[in-house]
Amino acid sequence: MDLFDQNLQQNRKRSGPLAHRMRPDTLDDFVGQEHLLGTDQPLYLAIAGDTVMSCIFWGPPGCGKTTLAQIIAQCTKAHFEHVNASTTGVPELRKQIAETEERLKFHDQRTILFLDEIHRFNKAQQDFLLSFVEDGTLVLIGATTENPSFEVNAPLLSRMQVYPFRPLESSHICQLVDRTLTDTERGLGKYQISLSEDATDALIRVADGDVRLALNALDLAVQTCKPDEQQVRHIDAESIRKAVQKRMLRHDKSGDEHYNLISAFIKSIRGSDPDATVYWLARLLEAGEDARFIARRMVILASEDVGNADPQALLIADAAARAVEFVGLPEAQLNLAHAAVYLACAPKSNAAYLALLAAQKDVREEPAYPVPIHLRNAPTQLMKELGYGKEYKYAHDFEDHTVQQDHLPDALRDKQYYEPTDIGNEQRIREYLEKIRK
Repeated sequence: MDLFDQNLQQNRKRSGPLAHRMRPDTLDDFVGQEHLLGTDQPLYLAIAGDTVMSCIFWGPPGCGKTTLAQIIAQCTKAHFEHVNASTTGVPELRKQIAETEERLKFHDQRTILFLDEIHRFNKAQQDFLLSFVEDGTLVLIGATTENPSFEVNAPLLSRMQVYPFRPLESSHICQLVDRTLTDTERGLGKYQISLSEDATDALIRVADGDVRLALNALDLAVQTCKPDEQQVRHIDAESIRKAVQKRMLRHDKSGDEHYNLISAFIKSIRGSDPDATVYWLARLLEAGEDARFIARRMVILASEDVGNADPQALLIADAAARAVEFVGLPEAQLNLAHAAVYLACAPKSNAAYLALLAAQKDVREEPAYPVPIHLRNAPTQLMKELGYGKEYKYAHDFEDHTVQQDHLPDALRDKQYYEPTDIGNEQRIREYLEKIRK
């Protein structure tokens, strides 16, 4: 970082957004991520000892990933470069690498390249960095909000330590808000501010673990609040709500949170918990998830996890899916909630699903056995002469409309794929099958 970069950083500290101005400069001032930055933790010791190796900071927005990288920049003897993956291509990387090799060759100085939003690099861009990370030409620190298992190439990922960052806790947000209110140089300490307890609670809810949201909301509330006669600005929960307007939930329809939320929703239905089911459904809808995607997942679940324990479940799930197409949002939220609660409260069985898996296993592993000749169709005289369909027993000609007859290939004659449970409607099915299988 040269003199001009340092001046730019100082200017941003004075005039940038509040959250940017309040970023700490030292490890001692860093708040949160105690599981990574406790004084006995490897990452803390590596930063303090200036021995940081290639790694990935993975976590939600506003939890300190970039801030920690900037602290490393302040305390390392290595040359530190900060680039954003969304505005950097291979030509820029080639120039960075050439300069890195020169520093290492002529000045014996290593380089730390901080690559923000590393998930935005495509495979070719990530592959370009691989050899330089592997041979130690540079130390690569990537920051991402996306799961690196999906977004970072396996060869590059295997050469980097992944540090998972967590959303900041309520106590962390409170600590940072208090620091902001008392800091006269970078924060809001130059104002006389009375922050009510319900306003603090509102900031915590707004933040949802993201300190940037909390501090920027506080800043706007303070700047738009008219002081009283004593020049005190009174900030309450309503002030925070007006500043924020609408809280945006963390959600990326192709990212990690998308899969986490739908997983929680499906597992709550499977676990017969209607309250959790409705909560996760609300989270998905508020975050803007595609209602058709939610409906499709419920149609699948109706067969996979409810099955014949309640055959009505599939009809209701299908009706909800049709309602989404016919009614549309927001009204179709009612149809989704109706179906989701029904599925959660329905008796559960995966016997049909297990039967399919077992049959598929035999189909893939066993020979393709011929269809028994008595089950074959005989639309022509030649087929009839060859015995197709001969000795087939028509079930409706027999008592109770059932007949003792082999329907599986000879090699699988005694196989029973479907084993109904004694739950819900399947109990009746089980009793019926026990009767006719004798």
